[in-house]
Amino acid sequence: MKIDFEKMGGLVPAIIQDAETRNVLMLGFMNEEAYQKTLDTRHVTFWSRTRQTLWTKGETSGHFLNLVDMKIDCDNDTLLVRVNPIGPTCHTGTDTCWGEENEGNPLLFLSELQSFIYKRKEEMPEGSYTTSLFNKGINKIAQKVGEEALETVIEATNGTSEHLVYEASDLMYHLLVMLTEKGLRIEDVVLELQKRHDPDWDKKRREAKAAGTMK
Repeated sequence: MKIDFEKMGGLVPAIIQDAETRNVLMLGFMNEEAYQKTLDTRHVTFWSRTRQTLWTKGETSGHFLNLVDMKIDCDNDTLLVRVNPIGPTCHTGTDTCWGEENEGNPLLFLSELQSFIYKRKEEMPEGSYTTSLFNKGINKIAQKVGEEALETVIEATNGTSEHLVYEASDLMYHLLVMLTEKGLRIEDVVLELQKRHDPDWDKKRREAKAAGTMK
């Protein structure tokens, strides 16, 4: 990664993003020394333009920005720094320097969970429930999805909201296992739903079917 530190007199902007929530936390500046110290310590370090010195975020407050990775933009003069923050980022005590709460979208966890399930399929560790499902094969996995779907329906019609959420979670988990077994991801399902959100989706579908181009 070649960074053009000369374009702005030895500094480059560093956009700090929470690796988990994807929210932007702050903007700082790095020179080559701050960049190297960030890599060496795994704690994000900036160049303070007001104090004219290096400063590691959290060195006094304990609110470190633990480095996950860094990327350079297409012009090689701006860094995207992904971090795991410890505590609030802003010196005012807020989560971000824009006064926002650093809350993630829970739906992003579905993708993370499937990636974890995929890793289980690759490694097949002994004693893992997910491993046992993959060992049983697609027919048993599909049967389990059907069982969990039935239990979810029962809770929806005769149970409590708490139990419905519990059973729906079981259903979603086993659905992710089934998709993984078939080489598919939850994103494929989301893309299909996005297509159907088009007001003309059904019309296009009928036209494609009539033309014989529908898969």
